[in-house]
This record gives sequence, structure tokens and C-alpha cells, in this order.
Amino acid sequence: MTGFEHKVAVVTGGASGIGKTIADEFARAGATVCVIDRQPGPWFSGDLADEAVLNRFADEVIDRHGAVDFLINNAMMMNGGIENLSWAQFNEALHVGVSAPFWLTKRFAAHFRPGASIVNISSSRDRMSQPNTESYTAAKGGIAALTHALAVSLAGRVRVNSISPGWIDTGFRHYSGPDASQHPAGRVGNPLDIAHMVLFLCSEKAGFITGENICIDGGMTRQMIYHNDFDWTLNR
Repeated sequence: MTGFEHKVAVVTGGASGIGKTIADEFARAGATVCVIDRQPGPWFSGDLADEAVLNRFADEVIDRHGAVDFLINNAMMMNGGIENLSWAQFNEALHVGVSAPFWLTKRFAAHFRPGASIVNISSSRDRMSQPNTESYTAAKGGIAALTHALAVSLAGRVRVNSISPGWIDTGFRHYSGPDASQHPAGRVGNPLDIAHMVLFLCSEKAGFITGENICIDGGMTRQMIYHNDFDWTLNR
């Protein structure tokens, strides 16, 4: 992907995993990348659940660059769910996964350049769940809904889309056997599958796409599963 020279991309949770791959791909395409992550390192380090941290980060980005072209809201954690979470822990997940993307969008709203794009990283868990994952699922469902609300509010100024990854192995490991073959695409995903879509959505080629959620899960959520049908067996 080309055409990102002299552009400023902000990536939350960009120190590792999918976020790091997104940040690396933006840098490879020529963009200046600003990362915030609570992991210590050569980026802005701080807790995205803290409004004061978000304000300091936004101020630093604006002071250094004056404008923002792309905001990628990726940061999130897996806190757990109804079996083990406190009130504070559940709300921490919502603060990181929903409140922080909203607040950074608000802080940058006056500084987005023409052609700007926001991409929120949701999850296929915005439409399906495993037990005891309520905090993560609620946050990912929230960011998917926030996406189309922001797309309408920012119409004509900023395009806003979201991506819902499925099983993405952040270590780029290769899988064979059932782990791979259960996916209609025939393999487990890797972070480049997400990063490539992020850069596409931020490019001029996606200029007519806004308010959309794109599920990248190798087809898993489109596959109907019944006990004893096509070799699917429930063991309980």
C-alpha cells in the first residue's frame, strides 16, 4: 500500500500483537506513527482507561504534528466475565474498549485532515461468545456500534469503520489439522490479515466506505454447526 507519505497515524495498543503490526505497516508505507500503549517502551506509555493519560497523549500528538490523518483504536484487554469480575474491572474494560476510542476521536475531531479515517478494532465476539467473556464482548459490541454512530456524526469530514477479527495468532504460527481446517478459508489468521484491511480502509480506494463493520475471521461466523453434522461433535 502506498500514498501514506506525510500522513500521521495514531495507533492505540500498538506495542505488540495486531496493533504493532498495524503500526509497522503504516510506517512501512511512509506514515508517521504515534503509538500509545501501557507497556513501557519508546512510545507514549500510559493507561488508556485514564482520561488524564488520554488528554496528555492527544496534546502531545497535536503539539508535535498539528494534525491527524488516521486513528486506529485497537487497545483492549481480556478481563473475564460474570464469574470473576468486580464492578471496577468490568468498567475498566469498557473504558479501554469504548470510552477511550470515543474520547480520542473527540480530542482529535478538530485536527483531522481532509480524507481522514478512523478504524476501530472490534472482534467477531461482537456477535458470538464463549462463557465468562462478558467484559471483552460488551466492549467489542460497543465499539462496533460506536463506529456507525461516529460515522454519521463525522459525515463529510472523517470516514469511520470497524474490523472484527476472528482467530488471529499474533505470533504468526502456522496451524494444521482441525485448527486450520475448521476455518472455511483453510487457515488461522495472522495480524497482517487485519493490518492490510486497516490500510485499505484508510486509503483513497475505500473512499465510499463508512459506517461499516468488516468481519475477518476466515469464514467462521458464516459456518452453521450442528451436533453430528459434517463431523462436528459436541462433547460435554
